[in-house]
Amino acid sequence: MTETIEHTRKRLHMRSMRRGIKEMDLILSAFAAENLAAMTAEQLVLYDALLSENDHDLYGWVGGQFAVPDIYADLIGQIAAGASGVTRPA
Repeated sequence: MTETIEHTRKRLHMRSMRRGIKEMDLILSAFAAENLAAMTAEQLVLYDALLSENDHDLYGWVGGQFAVPDIYADLIGQIAAGASGVTRPA
């Protein structure tokens, strides 16, 4: 059975809120609440893949401590833009 796009959005929102570290809960749940509704199916697939990455890597990418893999560069840029004050002082 194929998942509907609305179910995908709900699932990704829950995965964004229930991470391994609290900082990523805050960063990704805020991003999801603001952006998932407008994302295309292709963008949702990429975001789903991103959520499978290790939280410490994600936090390092968003905070600029680690080099971001090319496939996620634009998405991490969008997430980081909304994470000011969570990963570093505003």
